[in-house]
Amino acid sequence: MTGFDLTGKVALVTGGSRGLGRAIVQAYAEAGADVVIASRRLDSCEKAAAEVRETTGRRALPLAYHVGHWDEAESTLDAVEAEFGRLDILVNNAGMSPLYDSVESISEALWDKVFDVNLKGPFRLAALAGSRMAANGGGSIINISSRASQRPRPHTLPYAAAKAGLNAITVALAHTLGPTVRVNAIVAGTFLTDVSKAWDADAFAQRAQGFAARRGGEPEEICGAALYLASDAASYTTGSLLTVDGGQP
Repeated sequence: MTGFDLTGKVALVTGGSRGLGRAIVQAYAEAGADVVIASRRLDSCEKAAAEVRETTGRRALPLAYHVGHWDEAESTLDAVEAEFGRLDILVNNAGMSPLYDSVESISEALWDKVFDVNLKGPFRLAALAGSRMAANGGGSIINISSRASQRPRPHTLPYAAAKAGLNAITVALAHTLGPTVRVNAIVAGTFLTDVSKAWDADAFAQRAQGFAARRGGEPEEICGAALYLASDAASYTTGSLLTVDGGQP
């Protein structure tokens, strides 16, 4: 089990102040890593960072970062290196899937916004971080994808297309940045994060009967995959799309 130890590592998690990102941040800190919590709302990042310090004793840096803004990627990485001197693990977790009334009602602005956050931003951050990791001896990049990328539905069209692109760049970057930098994706199913509180609970429970697990996932249940891919236990795993979806059809 020593292969899963992250002591001495520095991990940056986008969208790290809530949901799956927050769970991954906690898991990494508990495994010994120092963490960088990045999202658009600095106050949320600061709160999460304080909780991590209190519960794990690890260093935690809160950063305001809008994934969809191309020019913010380099300054964000500069801030990480100024604080810690290195970056070993990047988790591109931040994402968005806004609702729309019909396919013809999807505006260019909505389309661009979804692609900026789910594809363009993660690509830019991974490209810059991966190059720095390679120059510093290596590292691990983990992209949080979605089952929508493989089983798209009418209500997730722009999001599904962006996440399918994220799958593609995961494989391409693994070849581009290898052999010292590993790049993988977690293809996540339906998790019961704070967003799920707005769902029709009965309707979802009925839908979940079609899952092998018969339920949605708890945020902490993504942490095993995230810890594996970040750690030396996954030293020969790169360019992979790891599905964590409770057997979702």
